[in-house]
Amino acid sequence: MAAGAPRIFVSHLAGVPVFDPVGDQVGRVSDLVAMLRVGRRPPRLLGMVVEVLSRRRVFVPMTRITGVESGQVITTGVVNMRRFEQRPTERLVLGELLDRRVTLVETGEEVTVLDIAIQQLPARRDWEIDKVFVRRGKGGALRRKGETLTVEWSAVTGFSLEEHGQGAESLVATFEKLRPADLANALHHLSPKRRAEVAAALDDDRLADVLEELPEDDQVEILGKLKEERAADVLEAMDPDDAADLLNELPDEEKERLLTLMRPDEAADVRRLMSYEERTAGGLMTTEPIVLRPDATVADALARVRQQDLSPALAAQVYVCRPPDETPTGKYLGTVHFQRLLRDPPFTLVSSLVDSDLPPLGPDTALPAVTSYFAAYNLVAAPVVDESGSLLGAVTVDDVLDHLLPEDWRETEFHEEGVPGG
Repeated sequence: MAAGAPRIFVSHLAGVPVFDPVGDQVGRVSDLVAMLRVGRRPPRLLGMVVEVLSRRRVFVPMTRITGVESGQVITTGVVNMRRFEQRPTERLVLGELLDRRVTLVETGEEVTVLDIAIQQLPARRDWEIDKVFVRRGKGGALRRKGETLTVEWSAVTGFSLEEHGQGAESLVATFEKLRPADLANALHHLSPKRRAEVAAALDDDRLADVLEELPEDDQVEILGKLKEERAADVLEAMDPDDAADLLNELPDEEKERLLTLMRPDEAADVRRLMSYEERTAGGLMTTEPIVLRPDATVADALARVRQQDLSPALAAQVYVCRPPDETPTGKYLGTVHFQRLLRDPPFTLVSSLVDSDLPPLGPDTALPAVTSYFAAYNLVAAPVVDESGSLLGAVTVDDVLDHLLPEDWRETEFHEEGVPGG
């Protein structure tokens, strides 16, 4: 290795932006591709898997990469937009080498791979895996016990084509900062075995968020590999409308078993949503909008809007109703939009600000009519009210889009012509 050549640990590259020479972003690093060699020679780094802006995962050879830092990757700007397909001789460094149990050659001791360093060869554009950062003991990457050390690639043995012995803790830690949609995309491209391991390592809330972004086949596969009690917990953590959609994909017996394991109040919301036709306002809505009583103030409303776990669409407006506050509520009085809340004093009653002119949706309103309603009134969320005047829930624009796009939209790349490098 050339003196002073930068050594970079691959965990620092996960998710970093990839730019072309003029500074336009091409995408983000999803993984690195290496080729194992005979004997103990360090693997050659072939290139990077980059998720471009259309969500397609493409292969960028290291010969097309002019700069690699922990904060960004610079390419020549020439990117082949063909979808990446892994070959049998290739290894995904993040997806397959981290967390693997390997053996120290000198002592025969088993250690866990926490990270891997890469380095550029002198006077060339070739890169190799340089060092391996390992932890002694049987704990995974998130355990705080056991000595850590950095060793040469040749000092360990046990990397192979098999997935045996590879946990998921380091991969989960590496992707910790990814948005749920991006983590879902990474999860989708793992092998079924690896996907199940990562799902098992995620906490319930994080897994729920990721499941909501996955294709239905992946959702059913992952849920089916969880213990039933945990599957019920994850369903409770999902938005009720997404949980209802997922349960509707399961056989009736399994669906009922999971509903029985859920908390009664959570199960009741899901059952109610499942009673509506899928492509109607009732089938699209969430049962957990922001509901306020008429005597609530602007300050109360803004405090509710600021809740971190609310989606932007649900936080865009509050719904004023007579008690009870939970859906189905008492009489629906109207909606107060977020911008109106910002224009009035904190002590103002929300009942004095309601927009009662906008007609609510009925639960049986068909999807085309819902779509026209959103377009006509420039909305990101809309109330769903039954014949008695009770608020049942709210439809958000993201749920409308989910049902307008093709079923395989997560697999399809849109607007490829507009992608840098395409």
